[in-house]
Amino acid sequence: MADTQKYYGKLLVVKDHTEADFRKIWSDEYCKKVIRTHDGIRVHFYDNNFDHAFFESSVRNGSRHKSKSKDVFSRRRVARMMWIKDVLADESAKMYVGYDSKAKAYSQSKRVSVVKGDYVVVIQFYKEGHARFITAYVADNSIGKIISGPEWNEEVK
Repeated sequence: MADTQKYYGKLLVVKDHTEADFRKIWSDEYCKKVIRTHDGIRVHFYDNNFDHAFFESSVRNGSRHKSKSKDVFSRRRVARMMWIKDVLADESAKMYVGYDSKAKAYSQSKRVSVVKGDYVVVIQFYKEGHARFITAYVADNSIGKIISGPEWNEEVK
């Protein structure tokens, strides 16, 4: 991928901060600021996005007897927190149509931006020129599925 050499800044030093510190950084850097994508979409961030974006399930992909939950704070995810706005602004990021797991189909209301081979940021459009942040993570287990899906194009939105 051409974008694998792009510099996104240093990872946050997780050991020096508490979860509360990261929640404040999230609020200050994302929820209280106007953030736009490279193509002008205003992306809205909310305090309650934090748990979905920076927690993982202790039950890998769920099981028959236990439902999947986001119950473990992910240091790997939160270390890349400051990359999110850079990915959204990166016009060289590969973009794909997002998948709606409930509908079991690709949804043109979701866009997945991929950089560095497997780091993804997902947004969902809700009205013309506006989207909400859904999540961001290293997709080491799911990148194959993501990049085998339909590529995003400007006519989609």
